[in-house]
Amino acid sequence: MADSQYTQAPTSSGEKTILARDEKILIVDDYPDIVILLRDFLEEQGFSTLTADSAAELRQKVANHDIALILLDIGLPDADGVELLPELKKEDPDIAIIMLTAVTDLQTALDCIRRGADDYLTKPIKFPELLGTLHQILEKRQLTINNRLYQKQIEQARFRNQLLHELTLQMNTAYLSMTDLDEILQAILVGITAEQGLRFNRAFLALFDEQEEALVGKLAIGPGRREEGGRIWHDIETKKLGFSDLLTNIREHNFSDDSEVNHIVKALYVKADQNKHILIRAARERKSINVVNGQSPWPVPPELIGLLEEESFVVIPLYSPRRSLGVIIADHFVTEKPITETLIHELESFASQASLAIEHCHLYMAMETKIQQLEAVTRELEQNRDLLVEAERYSAVGHMAAQLAHKIRNPVTSIGGTARLLARKTDDPNRLKFLNMMTSEVVKIETTLEDLFNFVETVQPEKEPVALYDLLGKSLMLYYPAMQKQNIRYRLVLPEPAPTLQLDRKLMHQAFVHLIRNSIESMPDGGELVISAEHSQNAIMVVITDTGPGIADANLALATDPFFTTKTFGTGMGLTLVKRIITDHGGTLSIHRRESGGTRVIVQLPAPEQ
Repeated sequence: MADSQYTQAPTSSGEKTILARDEKILIVDDYPDIVILLRDFLEEQGFSTLTADSAAELRQKVANHDIALILLDIGLPDADGVELLPELKKEDPDIAIIMLTAVTDLQTALDCIRRGADDYLTKPIKFPELLGTLHQILEKRQLTINNRLYQKQIEQARFRNQLLHELTLQMNTAYLSMTDLDEILQAILVGITAEQGLRFNRAFLALFDEQEEALVGKLAIGPGRREEGGRIWHDIETKKLGFSDLLTNIREHNFSDDSEVNHIVKALYVKADQNKHILIRAARERKSINVVNGQSPWPVPPELIGLLEEESFVVIPLYSPRRSLGVIIADHFVTEKPITETLIHELESFASQASLAIEHCHLYMAMETKIQQLEAVTRELEQNRDLLVEAERYSAVGHMAAQLAHKIRNPVTSIGGTARLLARKTDDPNRLKFLNMMTSEVVKIETTLEDLFNFVETVQPEKEPVALYDLLGKSLMLYYPAMQKQNIRYRLVLPEPAPTLQLDRKLMHQAFVHLIRNSIESMPDGGELVISAEHSQNAIMVVITDTGPGIADANLALATDPFFTTKTFGTGMGLTLVKRIITDHGGTLSIHRRESGGTRVIVQLPAPEQ
């Protein structure tokens, strides 16, 4: 007999006997008079009855009705009642049977008891004795059923406590990686749906993505269609798998990504700005929502019901003290049982463990990222500790030399020409000696200026294959401490495939370092720095965007001129050097003022040859 809730059947004497809803007493005898008497008496006492006059009709009534107790005559026209006992008990161990016979025989009575009968009454039946026996047998039957239910509840509680304990131990370890998180979340879904656990038919897990822009389905357990019935758990029950077996064999029991239920959860996607969506509201407001027949205190989107193919389900929020993490959705897709408040409270316990696991993992992954960033910064600082000074010195000295070469060349040339002219017009040996000396020294100065001018103007990049994204990452990491100190957020938006370009690694490193430094210096009170890349057939564009005050429109055209600067320190040669480096690589540099504030610098470089 299935587990059910018991009700009280009133009797004429005011007594009560306990029967489950819709349960009946079956009277089996081939004497119609006896059947009528027993039926009238029992119905007068408030019992619901059925009758049969043969073994064949008995089997049919047992198969089609919920029978609590059978009054069974030993002698039937088509069978021996005693022989039917094992068959009836095998079919339903909870069914109670009282044997009726006109023969007073101790051996027969003992044989009936051994074969499964609960009691034995002789004809003619005395109604007070029958009523007392009925009460006694039904009460005993109820105690047996209740005991089994309590044992099952104890087993379920033990399983849940063991699962929560195991999960707590795993989360108390020093580290929790993404792999560990997946295992823990799968174990939690097992606990929600397992026969020993909360016994939901299906459980879905959806989490906010890293940018918290959308709620995305992640994991699910359960049948995708009603006709699957309990197929997933049948194998587990047949093999009698324990808790540890469940965790180690999850993917062998239809929890894989190609299962029907995982196709459903992968289609679950809700943008975080849809504030009225029931899943977003449950997550943000941290409230559990029980949807019954498509109705809840908040509107239920028809597309969600269509995706789940279920109108009754519960939504449980996942959250940490810092933020909302996602939701768990659970339902009784197959059994269609109501979801009680007690069950919701128990599900919230599992949700709290899932929340702790997710937050623990996020903290660990954030720590790992910080460590990797610090290690990268340390390596870059060690490898490039003289880069910034060298770049600035090269910028200042090189361009100052170029300017001086232009400025000094004309006066020196004039002095040399005048000395040569005077030397041709004089015969005085002393004057001629000094004029020739002046001419010789002017030639030395002109040669030196020419060499210096040629060095500054004709340095060409020494190109080699360079991974552009790696170079951008290393350039950015040089300023990691400064960004942390100034509370500057940064993002690298670098689409695949990662290009490899023909570049002078050192010069382009200097160029990107200057551009990134300018952006960081423009945000002393914090902001956001975004480095992105765009691919086209002929060019690769690197875009560096900041949220600083931006460059005034009047200064944009002068930004790359030598010695132009709006800072109180520096030579003003940084952007001039950057422009020259990029130009020498066949690229272009453009600087724009953003309408929303800040500066956008676009570096366009030739795409690699196919």
